[in-house]
Amino acid sequence: MTELWQILRLIWRARRAEMSRALTLTVAVMLAGLALLALSGWFIVAAGIAGLAGTGAVFDVFRPSAGIRFLAMARTAGRYGERLLSHDATLKVLASLRVTLLSGLSQAGYATLVRLRGGKALNRLTADVDALDGVAIRLVFPVLAGLLAALASFAALWMLVAPVVAIWAIGSYVAGTAIAFTWGGRSAAPVAALAEDLHQDLRAGVIDHLRGRVLLATMGHLSESRQALLQLDQQARDTAMTQSRVEWRVAALLQGVAALTLAGTILIAGRMAVEAQIGAAQAALAIFAALALTELGGAMQRGIAELGRMRSAARRIVPALQPQPEQVPAQPSLRVAGGGLQLKYVSVRPMPGAAPVIHQFTLSVAPGETVALTGPSGSGKTTLLNAISGLLPLDGGQICRDGRLGYLPQRPALMAGSLRDALHFAAPDSDDHDKDAVLAVCALPVALDYQLGEGGSGLSGGEYRRLALARVLIQRPDILLLDEPTEGLDAATAERVLRGLRDWLPDCAILIAAHRPAEMRLADRIISL
Repeated sequence: MTELWQILRLIWRARRAEMSRALTLTVAVMLAGLALLALSGWFIVAAGIAGLAGTGAVFDVFRPSAGIRFLAMARTAGRYGERLLSHDATLKVLASLRVTLLSGLSQAGYATLVRLRGGKALNRLTADVDALDGVAIRLVFPVLAGLLAALASFAALWMLVAPVVAIWAIGSYVAGTAIAFTWGGRSAAPVAALAEDLHQDLRAGVIDHLRGRVLLATMGHLSESRQALLQLDQQARDTAMTQSRVEWRVAALLQGVAALTLAGTILIAGRMAVEAQIGAAQAALAIFAALALTELGGAMQRGIAELGRMRSAARRIVPALQPQPEQVPAQPSLRVAGGGLQLKYVSVRPMPGAAPVIHQFTLSVAPGETVALTGPSGSGKTTLLNAISGLLPLDGGQICRDGRLGYLPQRPALMAGSLRDALHFAAPDSDDHDKDAVLAVCALPVALDYQLGEGGSGLSGGEYRRLALARVLIQRPDILLLDEPTEGLDAATAERVLRGLRDWLPDCAILIAAHRPAEMRLADRIISL
């Protein structure tokens, strides 16, 4: 629960004034509901007694009627105002929370950012922030307002009816409600968390299924994927039904507590009325007040049912809001005389906490020279390029370079828009002639106005790779890092792209993580890791 309190403090500090007014209105609405039913019950009984006693003509019906109308109108207006203030403040806080969260994550280390590229991780991040909108509105405010309203009702029954009635009515209901919600919270929390996990898995699975349906159909696995989704959907429905059953049981317990409280209040107030310790109208007021207490528990029920979802979301969000440790990138400490790239006794690991894969490595790449790194998967080629580009910190050694650096990673990312937009993003000062020229170098005969879909969809795998390469080349870097640049290209296209690459950048120092013969033939030197 510590994480939930941190989220609540964040919301409260960001919108203290709005939240204070919303909490005040929540208490006022609950008190108005209790007072409305209690006053109505008293008024009906008192008017009946006055009629039986023959004093109906002098009985004051105007002030109780005005009170009832005022409470009804105040309850409606207060409910509207409370909803308006609390939702507006919460949504504004969550909007700023998204900005704070993404700003913090953008400063996180390479290992964290790589994990967040997955669609499931991003879906989870979005859903977790959305889940937190109920912390104040559906959980904390109803509980606090209910307790305050219960205290006010206790004081009113103590003064207007009798202490014993107040102790029983309020004490029994509060204790019974606390027991019901404690049991319900413990039962619902794991089910709610599981239901949210399954919902996110189903959402990600449907997106993956729709995006990959062509490949699935080609491989003959379309029906299997569909069946797996249907099974996941059924599991999610079953879990949602289990969650609903817990809610129904909590509601049944609350109804039982309310019935017990009401029965006890009728017994105590009725006996006191028979013994002339209180009036019949006072007894009616106590009975209707006990009946109105059900509104307090009903307001908290939704929040208790979603407690597990909110708690799980807070546990994932709060650590991401903490200040990220400063990353020490592999930036060059010295410039290379005459340009190029130099690595001196470099040691680096692929991820923080993993064992180093590069030990005391020394390399020099001169301007106009091409060096190919070869070796089996896991030998450290990609790790070394990531360190040179500044994505990974060094364990030791020194990287020196001079000039602009360009990097084509193993998994480049494209955005929706035209090819012109993609190239303009990398080189805002370039004109259409430059863009067409670099596309020709990359053997990509596609019009600049051609529109890409989400994530660069609309291109084949090879075209996707060539556009990512063109986006790097149009910057005309002095040092070029290429991680499997011809992956997905046929041999002839690969040869054409590599020849054009050197023609485009004749004086560039090029370092390639090479897997294919064409990439190795381009190199002046080949170094095996």
